[in-house]
Amino acid sequence: TLRERHPRLNDDVYVYAPDGPDVGNFLRMVESFNRRADNPTRWKLHVRRTGEPMARLIEERAGDVVILSGRNDIKMQSIGRLHAEGFYVLGDKPWLIGAGGLDVLRAATASPPLAMDIMTERHQIATELQAALLRDAQLFGEFRRDRAEPALFFKSVHHLYKIVNNRPLVRPHWFFDTAVQGEGIMDVTTHLVDLSQWFSASDALLTYERDVELQAARQWATEVPLDIYTQITGLDSFPQAVRAQVRGDTLHYRCNAAIDYRMAGVPVRIESLWNLRIPQGGGDTHYAVARGTRATLIVDQGPETGYLTRLSVHPAGNRPVDERALARALDALQSRFHGVGFFRDGPVMRLDIPGALRTGHESHFAAVLDRFIGYIDAGRWPPTIAADLVVKYTLLARARELAQRG
Repeated sequence: TLRERHPRLNDDVYVYAPDGPDVGNFLRMVESFNRRADNPTRWKLHVRRTGEPMARLIEERAGDVVILSGRNDIKMQSIGRLHAEGFYVLGDKPWLIGAGGLDVLRAATASPPLAMDIMTERHQIATELQAALLRDAQLFGEFRRDRAEPALFFKSVHHLYKIVNNRPLVRPHWFFDTAVQGEGIMDVTTHLVDLSQWFSASDALLTYERDVELQAARQWATEVPLDIYTQITGLDSFPQAVRAQVRGDTLHYRCNAAIDYRMAGVPVRIESLWNLRIPQGGGDTHYAVARGTRATLIVDQGPETGYLTRLSVHPAGNRPVDERALARALDALQSRFHGVGFFRDGPVMRLDIPGALRTGHESHFAAVLDRFIGYIDAGRWPPTIAADLVVKYTLLARARELAQRG
């Protein structure tokens, strides 16, 4: 969120954290933003290294907005306390790692000030276009609910060892402790559940009891050898907290997940996977399918697309894609997505997305921050934010329980 300056934010940033490598890595990253040659930031960091960061923050009240990241096991309690003290809170996902914080979540979202999580996937250009086009009934039709495959399918692949801002991302040792970080269902899966809510019922006030039907859930491990673990964390041995998941010199990290459910009546399947490291020249991958009665919209990102997201419109069954409906839909979107066009590739229509509209994943954090600040300035925000948070984390918590039973 500090990668870019924000015109409505003061450059003074107050950092509250326990002393140690986590805060040190964070400060080095922010300073690299300040020192870069191209469009440097001008953050002035005021660092409070303390064993009681929350108490110190509340006592000093140096600002109105708290951006919260770090350990997931205490995050929901922290958000609840900050909300009760009158701070606006923008919190990194996931907010909780089990069902234990659901009551705090409901309380923190029931009234002002605004508490919002950082859902960057909504700001990816191909995903934004996919969400817009599936709402065009002439092009997409309705979600297909009578087939064996889900109407919405999302699959993402991330990597434990990765490069951020041209530097290896050093993960804290607790990242691999599922009692702190959470298991696979409670991590990246939050983004995919969020997309299923946005696609299936963007303007509806969802409730878990009425709108969600959980059908299946499972989790499994990625094997992390000690040498790779050392490259990621900087530690030369596995800490005691994860020893129960170590076999020989390999950590079995339960970070992969799959969930089947219905959201507002729409069948959904989600898979989120973690590989060890990004292959040479590669990157994270994303695959999203929205099946309609008139067309199927597919976003793919992988080796075949040069790791750029690509949106394609496919025929639904024997029905060809309605080119005139697609042209009309894109014409109506030009004010938001200037220059987007399409071209034919056999029976498939590929969208042509200008490079100027393609922004990297790290810039999407700044987009979330801008939306958050905009809501604060306006003094109002959509009620769907609170409803979506409660439904999303309730679904994830229940799916985790189901996976553990299975």
